[in-house]
Amino acid sequence: MVQSSSQHHLHNHATHAQQRVGNWMPADHKAHKEWLGGIIRTVDDDDEKPLHPVLEEFKQLIESNTRVYMLLTSMFNEVPRTKRYSQDPTGSPEIRDYSHLLHVINHLLTTAPSWTDKSHRVGLVGLPINAVLDWPMGTPSGYAAFLDPEINAMLKKILNAWGEYLRSPASAGVLNDTSHGWFGHTGRRDLIAAARIGPTAATNLQFHDLFECDPSAPNHGFNSWDDFFTRRFKEGSRPVADPDDGKVLANACESKPYRVARNVHARDKFWIKSQPYSVLDMLDRDTLASQFVGGTVYQAFLNALSYHRWHSPVDGKVVKAYVVDGTYYSEPLFEGIGNPEVETNDIDMAGQVTSQGYITSTATRALIFIEADDPVIGLIAFIGVGMAEVSTCDITVKEGDRLMKGDEIGMFHFGGSTHCLLFRKGVHVSGLPEPGTEENKPVRSKLGVVS
Repeated sequence: MVQSSSQHHLHNHATHAQQRVGNWMPADHKAHKEWLGGIIRTVDDDDEKPLHPVLEEFKQLIESNTRVYMLLTSMFNEVPRTKRYSQDPTGSPEIRDYSHLLHVINHLLTTAPSWTDKSHRVGLVGLPINAVLDWPMGTPSGYAAFLDPEINAMLKKILNAWGEYLRSPASAGVLNDTSHGWFGHTGRRDLIAAARIGPTAATNLQFHDLFECDPSAPNHGFNSWDDFFTRRFKEGSRPVADPDDGKVLANACESKPYRVARNVHARDKFWIKSQPYSVLDMLDRDTLASQFVGGTVYQAFLNALSYHRWHSPVDGKVVKAYVVDGTYYSEPLFEGIGNPEVETNDIDMAGQVTSQGYITSTATRALIFIEADDPVIGLIAFIGVGMAEVSTCDITVKEGDRLMKGDEIGMFHFGGSTHCLLFRKGVHVSGLPEPGTEENKPVRSKLGVVS
């Protein structure tokens, strides 16, 4: 794939910009390459380490199922043999087969997200498995592989195993004050910057002023990395907007506006580059989905450094609440070399990040339907969408529960990615924040008004 120097510059600029979205990866992608390159070299030096049982199970599936074997073998073979791809996205010798991949993931299953601090390149390493899969995800066989139900069922088991580690005391080791720790200079600075928004933007409040924790205790009192990542705000840190006005919507997640779409279609080609919303696919063809055809979708992207619990935007009653199993590493063809619309194209290293519209219809997601007390609002739908490693959706309410605006309804574990609010056709919502804002919108703050 030959690019002119100007094309190459534009691609790199776009890629680096997308890596910064949500802070899931360092602003300079080279930092991520260096960090994970060290992981791969460690694995190559210790290839005798036995595979985790879940990876042995995956290996057995690959070697006993012709379709799975073909897809996972072909996706590595389809990565171009050009100079750009002579190394994988980590800067290490390329991973060209599933066996090497399994051994790298084997190491990552006992690794918590941490910070890299190499000379001037500093940042969070939040999606290590996603980085290893960057090249093969962008191939035609990778596209098919990561939509395959059996492969996704196996990936769910693998990510569950990683989740067990992230809930264990061993994972709290990264909650230290070293340069690689979450409470080191860089980590603490960025955590505070992400939390000082809205009314607290101009204050000198510190992490322990904003969140429930014990700064005098080891690891700030958090028992595991997941305990830290699902941390709670202190009472009063995020007040509910206009609690007595039912027409004022509260922001469901601490997040950055991504898109507002009106008059959305029942079915659409969500796999094309414009990524239009496809209501029936987003809501998994639920019997309530038709009520949102022609309505409004508000989508916002969660920051890796922020608060990851979800809150009700209205007073009302839970009508339905359940999780839809979906994909984990699927990205659309327009992100890779299988793009049928372009003759010379490239693999986007930030494909999972740039495909925010696509994953609302394909990824693992939580669906929560709430009947608002205000009849002008009526039924609304909340969708919590998982992305790559950060795909565990935990609903904490059930059908029939009464909610006050601002009440917790669930959370992402091990991070989070994006969420949507859907409003019925005919419901006019004014004041929704438009994309392009530089900072997150505080959770439970005023999102918009229904008139």
